[in-house]
Amino acid sequence: MADTLGKYELRHVLGKGAMGVVYEGFDPIIARRVAIKTVRLPDPDDVEAQEELARFKREAQAAGRLSHPNIVGVFDYGETPELAYIVMEFVDGTTLKHVVDKKERFELGEVVRIMEALMAGLQFSHDRGVVHRDIKPANLMLTQAGEIKIADFGIARIESSSMTQAGTMLGTPSYMSPEQFMGQTVDARTDIYSSGVLLYQLLTGEKPFEGGLTAIMHKVLNTEPPPPSALSVTVPHGFDAVVKKAMAKRPEDRFATARDFAVALREAFTAKAEPGPSSFSLGAADFADGDATMVAPSRPSTPAPLRPGPATALPPPVPAKAGKKGPHFALLGGGAVLLLTALGGGAYFVLGAHKPQPAAQTAVQTAPPAPVTPPVLPPVPPPMTQAQREAAFTAALGSLPCTLLTGDDSGATPELSGLAGTGAAQQALTAAVQSLPDAALLTNNAAVIDGPYCGALDTIRPYHPLYAASGTALSLGLAGGKTTLHDGDLITVTQTMPNTTGYLETDYFSSDGTVLHLYPTPTDKQAEFAAGASKVLGDPAHGGASWQVSAPYGTDMIIAIASSSPLFVAPRPQEENASDYLPALRTELQAVASSGGQLAVAALPVVTLPK
Repeated sequence: MADTLGKYELRHVLGKGAMGVVYEGFDPIIARRVAIKTVRLPDPDDVEAQEELARFKREAQAAGRLSHPNIVGVFDYGETPELAYIVMEFVDGTTLKHVVDKKERFELGEVVRIMEALMAGLQFSHDRGVVHRDIKPANLMLTQAGEIKIADFGIARIESSSMTQAGTMLGTPSYMSPEQFMGQTVDARTDIYSSGVLLYQLLTGEKPFEGGLTAIMHKVLNTEPPPPSALSVTVPHGFDAVVKKAMAKRPEDRFATARDFAVALREAFTAKAEPGPSSFSLGAADFADGDATMVAPSRPSTPAPLRPGPATALPPPVPAKAGKKGPHFALLGGGAVLLLTALGGGAYFVLGAHKPQPAAQTAVQTAPPAPVTPPVLPPVPPPMTQAQREAAFTAALGSLPCTLLTGDDSGATPELSGLAGTGAAQQALTAAVQSLPDAALLTNNAAVIDGPYCGALDTIRPYHPLYAASGTALSLGLAGGKTTLHDGDLITVTQTMPNTTGYLETDYFSSDGTVLHLYPTPTDKQAEFAAGASKVLGDPAHGGASWQVSAPYGTDMIIAIASSSPLFVAPRPQEENASDYLPALRTELQAVASSGGQLAVAALPVVTLPK
């Protein structure tokens, strides 16, 4: 293996395939780890190999126009006399196929989170005219932080491209749509179908259609798979309808967009606890084909409980069975009479069409009522003190992954603020809050941040107590208290040191996985700040570097760290990958803490939008 390829250093082989080799590489100019995918240049007369090379170039063209946290980024394309290569984002993780092949199953909430991330990436891709056409577990990367990234746009169709038009059948059979099998022109709804197949597999552990190419093609075009809830008792019925719509035979019957798919999936997950019949139904025609899979019957659904409503008709009374005690109807003297026996006494009342007769005077002896013993109630525990409540809240909330939370017990009721990631992190926070002894008293104002920021939050969280002592917090904000910036706006950051002297490190994390170091910079050198001192970044009036908002837009995050000693002796690159920076930052923070130094951290979400 050569040591370099163009300007890139080749470190070791990540994988080999029939077409080429994938290396872990390094860009020495901007100090970034990369993945480099290579293919041998084919003989000019080899038509099939030339088509493979064209797909390889198209992957660079398709993915290169997409910058999104759920899509593996492409940075460069090049050729040598022997091979062509694509330089891509290095993803520290594995493929979803590797997890699925080990028969590992995801919890329902994790399945929804994976699919929502996939839909976010596909919506971004589709909005820019790129259809992937080969969505499957092998083309979905699962990072160590649990993020999903779409890879391998090798057979993607780009709007206005003359390649891979109608008449060409490309894809992986088990995940191909009917229009792909028939060689018809595809659009975004082909990716919707393949994603439906993936959802089916994640829910049940099985693909909806198995067999050879001919058998799969016949089933895709002519049969319906059994609903997921028939194969797994853990799948709510509401997911059946989502899968069925995503995998509809006709593209116009599917979800119109990936966003619609994600919304329907979230609604099914939110409603999973509500009993009721499934909106997914199968008739005899669905199983008419001989190749359809025989499945066990669905578990019976629980009738929905009656709820008060207007003009609710009550069902007629059901006659009591013979021998059953209680009121009954009888015919006496030609008139309908209700005989109501009063249990526990000798008196009875007759109500009917006849005039009531005087009842005989009968002396009845009744025993005196038994004394009623009041129930013994458990003692009511005394209310928690503020110290006890803060200790309980810290134990439950202080170490939640992908969060940076702050508690406030100074007001009439305790409050919670800070940040939490989406999906599993948000669900874990909600469950933890509900488990608190004084949960009803807590006001939860924690904001949800959507983006690849769990690694950064987990890195600084150990140095951010849920309840910080007065004067020990680091203040971080945008000028004017803004939380949203538009294209062309200056990114002006204000920071105020805690009540100790120290040094600042301020970093801007973008949704594309890169980190821009706002302070210190080559033009704004590191300095020691006095206790309570302020530092303004990005304002030309204060000097130093300045930055403006530009595409890609979305939710970014700024983190700031105040430390009693400088974090990095050697300066970091002005911009680098978060995957490279965070391990180094983690090491520096641990070194300061282990030496008895003081640390204060803060994080701030920044929403960027076009004009």
